[in-house]
Amino acid sequence: MIKKKSNSDVLVKLIVAAIEDKKGENIKALDLRKLGNAVTDFFVICEAQSSPQIHAIFQSIDEKVKKTLGEDPYQVEGLSENYWVLMDYVNVVVHILKPEARSFYRLEALWADAKYVKL
Repeated sequence: MIKKKSNSDVLVKLIVAAIEDKKGENIKALDLRKLGNAVTDFFVICEAQSSPQIHAIFQSIDEKVKKTLGEDPYQVEGLSENYWVLMDYVNVVVHILKPEARSFYRLEALWADAKYVKL
């Protein structure tokens, strides 16, 4: 897969704003660009307290990115379960999780060498 030529930093800011619009919690952005084994530039991770909130955050991100940058996610996973939704924008991958999924999978620990982006 070839990475799209887009401004990852702008995309991260748009995604974070869309998450905040729907009251997503514990938002973290990880910069993976200096890690040799990373397949993307950034992870954006957040929590939602319910399945409807996960879906609302997904829709908010989808609409804001499409309206502002004209981009659709390359791939979306987990919408039918609404337990952990992944949105792949190639250079930025978004993880919207319920708190119990986030604590179980511990993505931040798996990518502990990544630098946190100040939001």
